[in-house]
Amino acid sequence: MAKITGVSCIRTRKNGVWTIVKVTTDQDGLYGIGSASDMYNPDAVVHIIEQLLAPVIIGREAANIEDLWQTMHLSGYWRNGALLQTAIGGIDMALWDIKGKEAGLPVYQLLGGACRAAVPCYGHAGGSSISELKEEVHRYVEEGYTVIRAQLGGYGGGGFVGKEQARLPVKAWSSEAVFDEHVYVNSIPKMFEQLRLEFGFDVQFTHDVHEHLSPIHAISLAKRLEPYSLFFLEDALPPEQTGWYRQLRQQTSTPQAVGELFIHPQEWTELVKERLIDFIRVRVSKAGGISACRKIAALCEAFGVRTAWQEGGENDPVNQAAAVHLDMAIWNFGIQEINHFKPEELETFPGHITRIGGYLYPSDKPGLGIDLDEVKAVQLVGESWNRKAYFNPYPLDRKADGTLVRP
Repeated sequence: MAKITGVSCIRTRKNGVWTIVKVTTDQDGLYGIGSASDMYNPDAVVHIIEQLLAPVIIGREAANIEDLWQTMHLSGYWRNGALLQTAIGGIDMALWDIKGKEAGLPVYQLLGGACRAAVPCYGHAGGSSISELKEEVHRYVEEGYTVIRAQLGGYGGGGFVGKEQARLPVKAWSSEAVFDEHVYVNSIPKMFEQLRLEFGFDVQFTHDVHEHLSPIHAISLAKRLEPYSLFFLEDALPPEQTGWYRQLRQQTSTPQAVGELFIHPQEWTELVKERLIDFIRVRVSKAGGISACRKIAALCEAFGVRTAWQEGGENDPVNQAAAVHLDMAIWNFGIQEINHFKPEELETFPGHITRIGGYLYPSDKPGLGIDLDEVKAVQLVGESWNRKAYFNPYPLDRKADGTLVRP
């Protein structure tokens, strides 16, 4: 059995926003990689890996993934935090990568084998106007997608009001456009009305509220969207307001997807057990890796909830690979969020997931099937990157009176 000899973190992409974990073993050439990317707190995750987790697992047998996961989970005493889970998730993916390489099998075969020929995914269509959005949807349809997310610009798009119309207070806290949930709740149904007139019901749509609404307005929006038959409505409510999902389920049949901010089992367990959601949306790395997500999927299967692992534009190809291997092996899979990468980024990750039309295909190489070219990884970062000067907080929106909107 291979023993772990080292754990290192490799920062890549422009400005070093991706963190890839590499776990080496005492077997010549046998190593695994995983994703521990966190765009907003990258160094914190690296310190957890280097100072807490690596010393705990070095010298241990790499094959004992479950015991290693539990050891890492408990070694910080305080557990189920976003940064700790990300650190564990990156190492966990790398351990599954190693196990697959030792077995000579892709990870999805170790998880029970394929449940499907390929992984359906959905594209992200957006535009600052209905006409621009329609053009984007047409492009995705022509590429072969059958499920498309539709947004009017960025998150909250359709609900922003210019300062001239917003009637800002004296000494307003924002000089930019502000978010108005009344405007948003009126704009989005009109958007889908136009999309259905243009595309009929052959195309399936999702929409991401991104928690911008108060609970009662979220319910109102979900009810008003029923005639347009969404594939799902994402993050209609902030994760702190999980109790409101009971009210939401009682009043609307619009399918609900939630979970990209979830990192604690008690955040999703009740929603699943009470069948209040239709899709679980956790990010594989943020939930603690492949080991954690296969358990989440098993819980969801028992209650008729499907998976839709979250990706997001800042995520890396390794996390995408881990998600797709899970997708291949999970019976109650629903849909996979797509990620788009630049050619030079894909060249840095040989064996990356490939897309043909509206489907994703994993490499059939052993393990996760994806590797990291460390020379190219350094080149991607760029010469101007300064680790100590890194600062990239999440951009926040405000209402007219200055109140922050949940992201």
